[in-house]
Amino acid sequence: MTNLDTDDPTSGASHAELNALFDRVGEWISHDIDDDDRAELVQLLERATSSRAALAELRDRFAGSLQFGTAGLRGAMAAGPNRMNRAVVTTAAAGLGSYLLEALAGEAPRVVVGFDARHRSRTFALDTAAVLTAAGAQVLMLRSALPTPVLAFAVRHLDADAGVMVTASHNPAADNGYKVYLGGRVVTDAGQGAQIVPPYDALIAERIAAVGPASEVARAESGWEILGPDVVEAYLASVRTVGRYDGTPRTLRVVTTSLHGVGGGMLAQALADAGFTDVLPVEEQLDPDPDFPTVAFPNPEETGATDMAVALAAEARADLVIANDPDADRCGVAVFDPSVGTYQGTETARSNGWRMLHGDEVGALLGREVLTRGVIPPASGEPPTIASSVVSSRVLSAIARHHGVRHQTTLTGFKWIARTPGLVYGYEEALGYCVDPGNVRDKDGISAAVLVAGLADRLKAEGRTLLDALDDIARENGLYLTDQVSVRFDDGSDWRESIADVMASMRRNPPKSLGGAGVLRVLDLAAGVDGLPPTDGIVLLAADDTRVIVRPSGTEPKVKCYLEVVEPVAPDATPVDVGETRVAARAKLDRAKAEMREALGR
Repeated sequence: MTNLDTDDPTSGASHAELNALFDRVGEWISHDIDDDDRAELVQLLERATSSRAALAELRDRFAGSLQFGTAGLRGAMAAGPNRMNRAVVTTAAAGLGSYLLEALAGEAPRVVVGFDARHRSRTFALDTAAVLTAAGAQVLMLRSALPTPVLAFAVRHLDADAGVMVTASHNPAADNGYKVYLGGRVVTDAGQGAQIVPPYDALIAERIAAVGPASEVARAESGWEILGPDVVEAYLASVRTVGRYDGTPRTLRVVTTSLHGVGGGMLAQALADAGFTDVLPVEEQLDPDPDFPTVAFPNPEETGATDMAVALAAEARADLVIANDPDADRCGVAVFDPSVGTYQGTETARSNGWRMLHGDEVGALLGREVLTRGVIPPASGEPPTIASSVVSSRVLSAIARHHGVRHQTTLTGFKWIARTPGLVYGYEEALGYCVDPGNVRDKDGISAAVLVAGLADRLKAEGRTLLDALDDIARENGLYLTDQVSVRFDDGSDWRESIADVMASMRRNPPKSLGGAGVLRVLDLAAGVDGLPPTDGIVLLAADDTRVIVRPSGTEPKVKCYLEVVEPVAPDATPVDVGETRVAARAKLDRAKAEMREALGR
């Protein structure tokens, strides 16, 4: 084992502290199950004796264990307990198996395992299958890299007690993750088939903590079942029920991108099944590529991620752009909006007016569409309910009132939205939409894409667009305009501490005005508000109903501010009237954004 005979002058650490760290590293190496990971740590350990950067990296990898929570596991792929690797996945699978066996009083649990096309995803899925099979579970593994919604569908379709999806969704290429769903005999209420929430996360985490070294976890060499094409075919059949295609010829021209993820083929088939024949994929981004070479962040929300798609749409004179994130559980939508064209400087699709619709805009369009088409009463007997997260626009609540159905506000994340009793539709502003909760208790970018394309096609036949439908929503409910301000901490600092400092400062000294209106109320979501469980966040409410919610991101080193301005619109307002109201609301929203940037100190 490597030792330091003197204090490291560059680190400020003592001889004993450094040797204790090196001992922990050596112990981990001796029990790691992956040859490449062991070699990586050996090399890092050697460099740490003379390199400050290597020592800092080693300390971070061994500062603790990657924590299992309601998002499962997610982090950068590398060796060590505080990273995503085979040893960490092995102990997580063992802990999950232990929990399931206890929850089912020793009966064999049924578990579905899926994976995307990221680096090591298939390997992590096979590790999970081997460990759970050895623990006595019946393991059903998806045959290839597939979208997350297919795994979520399979949990309910196969009446599984749990599901594991290996994916980091829209995170950078260096990351991977491990989502856990519970259903079958373990969760039998409205959350059956949804991702875990408390107390399940803590119970599973306790079991993971009790697992010994990865090298001592039992593994089966075989015994799990590789599922055939039936599950995928059944999923696509469920998407066809969402589309309700009646055979009328489609005239919509659609550009699609999967951002190098696993949704390209599935989306193409789903759109074809719905009658769309004029579909143009962005070829450079169509095939799965775990390095995501054409985008900085493979997330349709991020600036620049959909540039290739909107450029193709402009060139091809398309009507609509649909963008999925790499695991296809999110759906971004872009349209041509001449009101935002600048026609200044270098000419691009965006300067000419192509823009991404905000998640709240798509959420409102799909919610209204679901209710307008008529909902099938939930099998549970609960009254039909539509739901949105606390950081999403309040417009869905207004739409629910307009249609005479119940609305529920939940905490952020589909693990909460999906367990709403009587759910017939749910969304969150981060491009997540659940349009078929009877089959998929999670956000689903494929079925959402089919529904929004069908709406756009019907509007085109009427000589109208999605923008006209947004004006209709404003006439019926008032104009709700939303935007975001984010502060990202990726400069090498301790981002968790930085985020905590920002939130503490916001609680001590919140802004006094928003968009020119005085702040009347400051609500701390950590104390629980309007029946919601406590969560880290602050709500600012101004006298004119302008609202800002400040909260840390659940998956990235960010603090996010969700801003919303509300303006009345007359039921008989002309398109010009609605446009003028949008301009006024935009000006107010921009003022509020400037005030929040100042308040955040960024």
